[in-house]
Amino acid sequence: MEKKLIDNKPFVSYTRKSFGEEEMKTRSRNFYEWMDTRRTVRDFSDRPIPESVIENLLLAASTAPSGAHKQPWTFCVVKNPEIKKQIRIAAEKEEKESYENRMSEEWLKDLAPLGTDFNKPFLETAPYLIVVFKRIYEFENNKKHQNYYVTESCGIACGFLLTAIHDAGLVALTHTPSPMNFLSKILQRPENEKPYLLIPIGYPAEECWVPDIKRKELSEICVWV
Repeated sequence: MEKKLIDNKPFVSYTRKSFGEEEMKTRSRNFYEWMDTRRTVRDFSDRPIPESVIENLLLAASTAPSGAHKQPWTFCVVKNPEIKKQIRIAAEKEEKESYENRMSEEWLKDLAPLGTDFNKPFLETAPYLIVVFKRIYEFENNKKHQNYYVTESCGIACGFLLTAIHDAGLVALTHTPSPMNFLSKILQRPENEKPYLLIPIGYPAEECWVPDIKRKELSEICVWV
């Protein structure tokens, strides 16, 4: 790989294979149709997954772009049954309060077609929970250093992670019990890390059901100017 100093900063050469127009159309359409088969799942199997698969998925997620290349994320992988149980108990406590007292009638009405409630058995059934923490700042040489576009960067990384999970033939759920401070306590994370997303991952259960919902048409999500 060729290297070069530009303004006294190290750079490496980069090339990317391109495709003809027809192949681009085919590849982009195939990718869309494949991604369109991805669904959020709540019925998980407890079938084990090799740890090396999880490691590869997280490496794929970590290729996401980030503000100033700070990579402001920590992926905390939970497989210990007792810790998963603690997380489920704490999450269900917060979710019960949300469903009964925090959520507006409009919110509950919007959730109704999904058939969700505060019960979260998948938090114990799924072989792994990936808890994503966003790193607000870093400590280097006992000095605080700010990270940038932390929320956006973590969001992109989670998108990469969900795509990688789908590619591996596995399923996932994006879970955001609110507030999520209990995750920091249970997992003993440092002050500079804040819980961002909880992702159960595994195989779908032998009998798995998902809501009969539709995605928006292109005309509803895209504007050409």
